[in-house]
Amino acid sequence: MEHLLGDEWKISPAGGLTGDAYFAQNDGKKLFLKRNSSPFLAVLSAEGIVPKLVWTKRLENGDVITAQHWISARELKPNDMNMESVAQLLHKIHHSKELLDMLTRLGKEPVEPSNILEDIRNGMALELLSLEVIQKSLDFLTKEIVNVHFKDKVVCHCDLNHNNWLLSDNQELFLIDWDGAVIADPAIDLCMLLYWYIPENNWSDWLSTYGITLTDSLRHRMHWYVIAQTILSVQWYHHKNIDKEKQNWLNYLDRLLPIEL
Repeated sequence: MEHLLGDEWKISPAGGLTGDAYFAQNDGKKLFLKRNSSPFLAVLSAEGIVPKLVWTKRLENGDVITAQHWISARELKPNDMNMESVAQLLHKIHHSKELLDMLTRLGKEPVEPSNILEDIRNGMALELLSLEVIQKSLDFLTKEIVNVHFKDKVVCHCDLNHNNWLLSDNQELFLIDWDGAVIADPAIDLCMLLYWYIPENNWSDWLSTYGITLTDSLRHRMHWYVIAQTILSVQWYHHKNIDKEKQNWLNYLDRLLPIEL
C-alpha cells in the first residue's frame, strides 16, 4: 500500500473480516483504502450512500485499490434505527435506478424466494435438519412460497445491522459494507430492519416515513424472509462452530414460527 501513496503516508489496518481494509494518514489528510472493492462502489459514492470515492487504482497483479474520504462518524445504536433518515436513505437505495442498472451490468440476476429456499436446503447439515424447529420452518417456507412472489425487484443491501450505518459529525448518514448486495424483493431488507429494531406497533409509522403502507402482503412476505434469513444465520454459526450464537438464532426462530402451519 505504501508505494501507492508515498512514504509520508502512515498506513494501518482498518480491521474487518477480510483484512483488506486500511487507514492512511498524512498531515491531517485521512483516507480509507480497500483492496478489490466492487465496481458498485463508484455508483454508491455518486449517490451519496457511502463516503466519497477519491480514486481507484489497478495494481500490476490485477488487484484494485479504492480510496475513500475518511469521515469522523459513529455507528448507529439499535435505538437509532427509528430515525427518519434511516427510512429515507433505505427508500433512496430501493428506488435508485442507477444502483439497479449497475448491479445488472455486473451480472447479478434477481433473487427469487425459490433461490433462497434452495440455498437453505443445499446448506442444511443433518444435525440441524433433525431439529423440530428447523423442520417446521422449512415446512412453512415450502408451503408459503407460492404466496410471497413480488415482481418489483430492487437493490437490497441484505445486512442492515446497525453497525453498518454511519452517522457523521455533520449528521450525514451512510450505509457501508455492500459485499452482499442482491437484486430482490425489498421485503428482504425491510424484514431485517423492522423485526430486529422497530417495535411492531411502530411498523406502520416507520413504513410511512419510508414511503409505503403496511399491507397484509408485505407483512406476509417479510415474515417469510425473516424466517429464511434466521435459518441462514443458524447455518452460518453452525458451520463456524459458534454454538452460543447458533442457539440464540434457534430460539429466535422458534418465536417467529406461526402457531398454525
